[in-house]
Amino acid sequence: MIKNIAIVSLSSGIAGEPFIRFEIKIGLKRLKEYGLNVKFMPNALKGVEYIKAHPEKRAEDLLEAFRDPEIDMILCAIGGDDTYRLSPYLFEGGNLAKAVTDKVFLGFSDTTLNHFMLHKVGLRTFYGQAFMSDICELGPEILPYTRKYFEELISAGTIREIRPSELWYEEREKFSPDEVGKERTAHTDHGFELLQGPPVFSGKILGGCIDSMYDMFNAERYDDMPAVCSKYQLFPSAEEWKGRIILLESSEEKPSPEVYRKSLEYLKEAGVFGAVSGVLAGKPMDEAYMDEYRQLLTEVIDNPELPIVYNVNVGHSTPRCIVPFGVEAVVDAEKQIIRFAER
Repeated sequence: MIKNIAIVSLSSGIAGEPFIRFEIKIGLKRLKEYGLNVKFMPNALKGVEYIKAHPEKRAEDLLEAFRDPEIDMILCAIGGDDTYRLSPYLFEGGNLAKAVTDKVFLGFSDTTLNHFMLHKVGLRTFYGQAFMSDICELGPEILPYTRKYFEELISAGTIREIRPSELWYEEREKFSPDEVGKERTAHTDHGFELLQGPPVFSGKILGGCIDSMYDMFNAERYDDMPAVCSKYQLFPSAEEWKGRIILLESSEEKPSPEVYRKSLEYLKEAGVFGAVSGVLAGKPMDEAYMDEYRQLLTEVIDNPELPIVYNVNVGHSTPRCIVPFGVEAVVDAEKQIIRFAER
């Protein structure tokens, strides 16, 4: 059972900005109602500019959270776009490998790269939710489907199965105090979609935000990012993908079909789709480019035998489940369930 949570800002430092304090208070109140002790790591609330300028301090917070024997769970405040800059401070001298201990690590979005970093040092992590995005939800409560998986994780330390959500929600147009207590606009969802291949497949899941993976190969956002990712071998090799299931979900930037295609082509070039046992693809936020992504997944992968399951409630589209990485999973699209072995 989780008792003590450390909150880290490994990408954006927005959690430390004054205009966001009302959200932080909402989230802290909810965590305390679960009986959890919450600790913000020393640099987590120092704001956007400080966090941007000091990747070494972000790395220090992560290492310290792993070293602290009282911390049971490390929860990312939010995503961002430059957590790759932590790499030298985590890998030079084997700092991360020396510090890492078997704790629950939860985050998504740009945190995809942190998941890959932790995969390199053998830690099984959890993908799909973050403090500000989920616990600080401005509605009357944490979204019920999201809450179900968070509660399972803090009570059991793992996730045993995932089923589809009956609803999906539109993203809020603004995040301000006058939104507190307001419900999101909800729509009926339709479950997991088997796009091709056998309905039942298995393997350990790994992956995350396809936008973040795109930036690992493409220098448009940060000109040094592909070189840094290559130097520290952050993206797993084709051999490491063998027999795994890749999880792909798209960000709030709602990448155009052209960018989504290019992202899939990078992954194909890297040998991913020739190695994995299956693909899980998340529902796009607000169902943006839903049909286009569906078509591109089958068209670019171009292997009808490889199972692809689409419309999984994970990542940037609300509500969100939590996906264990590094744990044997069985996907059954007909029965609409993903089951996980004991950790």
